[in-house]
Amino acid sequence: MNRKSLLQTEQLNAVNRRTFLTRSGVGLGSAAFCSMLAADQPGLIDQPEKNLKLPHFPPRIKRVIFLCMAGGPSHLETFDYKPELTRLHGQPMPESFTQGQPIAQLQGQALKIQEPLCKFSKHGNSGIEFSDYVPWQSKLADDICVIKSMVTEQINHDPAHTFMNTGTAISGRPSLGSWVTYGLGSETENLPGFVVMTSVGGRNPQPIASRQWASGFLPSRFQGVEFNASGDAVHFVKNPPGISRPAQRRLIESINQLNQHRNRLLHNPETDTRIAAYEMAFRMQTAVPDLMDLSDEPQHVMEMYGAKPGDGSFASNCLLARRLAERGVRFIQLYHRGWDHHGDLKKYMDICCGLTDKPTWALMQDLKQRDMLKDTLVLWGGEFGRTPMFQGKGGVGRDHHIKGFSMWMAGGGIRGGHAYGETDDLGYHAVKDVVHVRDLHATLLHLLGIDHERFTFPFQGLDMKLTGVEKARVVKDILT
Repeated sequence: MNRKSLLQTEQLNAVNRRTFLTRSGVGLGSAAFCSMLAADQPGLIDQPEKNLKLPHFPPRIKRVIFLCMAGGPSHLETFDYKPELTRLHGQPMPESFTQGQPIAQLQGQALKIQEPLCKFSKHGNSGIEFSDYVPWQSKLADDICVIKSMVTEQINHDPAHTFMNTGTAISGRPSLGSWVTYGLGSETENLPGFVVMTSVGGRNPQPIASRQWASGFLPSRFQGVEFNASGDAVHFVKNPPGISRPAQRRLIESINQLNQHRNRLLHNPETDTRIAAYEMAFRMQTAVPDLMDLSDEPQHVMEMYGAKPGDGSFASNCLLARRLAERGVRFIQLYHRGWDHHGDLKKYMDICCGLTDKPTWALMQDLKQRDMLKDTLVLWGGEFGRTPMFQGKGGVGRDHHIKGFSMWMAGGGIRGGHAYGETDDLGYHAVKDVVHVRDLHATLLHLLGIDHERFTFPFQGLDMKLTGVEKARVVKDILT
């Protein structure tokens, strides 16, 4: 066959294939397609990227559950007690603290000190201080390590989320969960290795873009998959009426044969990913309904979380996170949107903590009771904290703050019952044992058995890393 005839045949095959897929109407739409990008070929769904010699050393944990309080919870009303704020309440904020510092919405305004809108007390044998907004998390005092000296580099929500998730404010870089699944793969063949869920409740819930769990320049099979907490967990995976499972199986085989035929000429790795995607979609038709069916959960467990099937709440997502972890999902990320408290701080702290505090405790208790906490890392926190200064629009509030805020970690390899780092007397600057977001990433990878300096991917002539070219450290003082 001459070159012209070969080209015409290929064009005809491409048209026939598109026509076949367009008219099949079986329902494996784009969301399902993207959702199943978890492997490079059938039978290797649970494997990491080829040729990676990971882990570098024995891991302390198998999986990560990241509880993302989207909007920036106030460290000054949760874990960082500053009595000096009460003493100086209403007075001008000293310029020595704020001069030359980035401020989101308080530029040009008179900056006045705002006292905590709650009481603090010590808990557990460790004596860690918690506010009365988080009574359930205070029961975890001896299980968690509160990091009071976090710093980040981005002061507005979307870039701050991007920085927290990717280590840079540059859009299009791989997310933390994608890096982890790229390096270690998953422990399940029936679910994606990286799953994301969101819930809403509170003030001004900021949107969360899907690129926050994208794979960037890593192979697309390692991107996160967003599960819906109500309705269909993943759109277009369920068969439409009249399509039986054997018929679906035959269709998948036909589509894969067409993809394989086309790829003999193109040799495109994304086509191999596409083949695996359809295989994963087929298996998920059984795995996802089983995951979402909470009828096998005892009533006392449902009550412990405060979960109600299909309600889309943070409580239900926490229960689903435990079920995902049991099934071998490597990285689970739960966003709760509603922590952007520029005004009515007391009202919305009550709402947000009411929706998230007990479920967080319940997830920790459930993992402990099932002997899973020892090889799970649980991480709690937002993209930044809030200012010590008063923001008055719409009631008492606080502005965005990046120079010192709190997060906590718990689980395998983490030193429980420990508070690490300090901010200054007004909770503005992290002044002792400062932990940068990149340090947090380096520590998380270390717990998974990965040396962040050696964990790279070639892109645009560089060996790219999650922790970038800037110096990052493993925070060894918080490890057992």
